[in-house]
Amino acid sequence: MKLDHLVYFTQYDVQSIVNEQRAKGNPAVVGGQHENWGTANALLYTDNVYIEWLTVVDENKARIAVEEQPLIAQYFHDQPYGDGWATVCFSVEDMEQWKDELDNKGFTTTKILKASRKTENGELLRWKMLFIEQSVSNELPYPFFIEWEEPEEKRQAGLAKTGARTTFHQQQKISECIFHVEDPLRESGEWAIVLSQKVGDVHDIRIGDVVLRFIEKNDTAQRLAEIHFISND
Repeated sequence: MKLDHLVYFTQYDVQSIVNEQRAKGNPAVVGGQHENWGTANALLYTDNVYIEWLTVVDENKARIAVEEQPLIAQYFHDQPYGDGWATVCFSVEDMEQWKDELDNKGFTTTKILKASRKTENGELLRWKMLFIEQSVSNELPYPFFIEWEEPEEKRQAGLAKTGARTTFHQQQKISECIFHVEDPLRESGEWAIVLSQKVGDVHDIRIGDVVLRFIEKNDTAQRLAEIHFISND
């Protein structure tokens, strides 16, 4: 398991996001459209984790997709708060086995969802997704999980070929994700069980080369609040 990507909800179109990020020196790219969900994304890769800006492009489709897609349900719930960080996603190698593990821990999981995205050049990318069942609210959402159809090496080679992930992107990585929560002890403990990890001394969980840190702060909603980068130089 590894931290795969971080989701940021936005109401702007993806090309505007790409233009804004590139003006800041961040070479983001248009990811493409999730045609079955009525959503689209822009992406920014780093050496270890990528950032996804997720927006709705067809509200009718997106409202229907809410029935099976918890992430889109959260998008509409969080929409009144404006653009902002949403949640995190971990990649796993065997989704069926991972679902069994979570179920055996006492969590109730959704069915394994089949998902796809059509890129700007017409390529169709496919993956599986899994969520822990949880009512959409201001409570901190659990992370969700993804299994890519393509092997990691082939997927990374494809990203390099399109210019989405270059040596420039590999020069920095995400080192820390900060979550604002009401009860850091409880939240870090629950996430540690979900992820089969240990909790550190300051309500933190290290998984791979990223630290997840839970800080007490009474925001409107308990969410991922900020991320930190480090340079590979």
